[in-house]
Amino acid sequence: MKGTIPDPGSQKLNWHKPPLTVLVIKKMHDENALSAFTQLVKWLIQEKNMAVYVEKAVFDDAMCSENPVCRGLQKQIKTFEEEKDELTNKIDFVICLGGDGTLLYASSLFQASMPPVMAFNMGSLGFLTPFSFQDFKGQVTQVLEGNAGLLLRYRLKCVICRKDSQMSKIPHVKQIQRSHSTVQSKTHMLVFNEVVVDRGQSPYLCNIDLYVEGKLVTTVQGDGLIISTPTGSTAYAVAAGASMVHPNVPAIVITPICPHSLSFRPVVVPAGVEIKIMVSPEARNSAWVSLDGRNRQEIFEGDSVRITTAQYPVPSVCAKDQMDDWFESLAECLHWNVRKPQKPMPTLIDSPSTNSLTGNSDSSS
Repeated sequence: MKGTIPDPGSQKLNWHKPPLTVLVIKKMHDENALSAFTQLVKWLIQEKNMAVYVEKAVFDDAMCSENPVCRGLQKQIKTFEEEKDELTNKIDFVICLGGDGTLLYASSLFQASMPPVMAFNMGSLGFLTPFSFQDFKGQVTQVLEGNAGLLLRYRLKCVICRKDSQMSKIPHVKQIQRSHSTVQSKTHMLVFNEVVVDRGQSPYLCNIDLYVEGKLVTTVQGDGLIISTPTGSTAYAVAAGASMVHPNVPAIVITPICPHSLSFRPVVVPAGVEIKIMVSPEARNSAWVSLDGRNRQEIFEGDSVRITTAQYPVPSVCAKDQMDDWFESLAECLHWNVRKPQKPMPTLIDSPSTNSLTGNSDSSS
């Protein structure tokens, strides 16, 4: 039997038709991002003849409303409101101006298929935003012409099922559709980084049962549990002791938060497995769930958090390629393996004592 090993360099951007619409996500309340925003949008409209979509909240911000250039562009831009307007079939391309949070926010706007996203670093860390804005015209032009590599970042499908609800009776999370959810924005989400279940403000240990493929594998006693994508393995999970997993690896990372057990280590399971988390019947308190740091809500005994790998990844445009970008981010943002270099061995004087140390003694003497 012979398997096929995928080539990371084979993922390339290939437009089926020239992109005509672009969504620009801007970091709020930031002067540098606002300046870049006005330059970019003006250029996209005037030079590239593209239809530009921007969130309405951007123009409601005082920083933008008091800027004459920004006000002038507003008439040429199409606006949308989060949780009111569906963008999936309207947008061909996404550009983010900000930090990693802008990319997470962009992901949350597309709860199905997501168009390619290009992220410019204007935040504090920039682990997920590999592009510099200085040469934005040349870089964006290359992407629009299809000359770029892609990294398909896995997302998690997370469904919160309340006790005795209709969704709780569906045997597999893969079979649950968004139409089954009554409050879609909070109980059924595609998650970019991680799902976190924690003890909230309770003084007691979080006591939750962890199921993998329908089998109870362990009961977590500690501050909580992180279920993360490979991309999310370098976020909250790595701070809790998880291994850093390249985003192209098909996997789900399970990481305990401050477990009350010396032997409870993080584990990596294959992408596509079904994970279920429930408050243990012996628990002294409820638990809290957050999805990419948002939509925080309480779960009780009988409720369940059901997770698997989503069908729809986030296609991230690479600045160089998916290996160079990742290792460069590890070095630049996390200072991975940074230490003072070891000094070389000093030059030794040729003498009987030093020869014996270096293994060069003359056996004939």
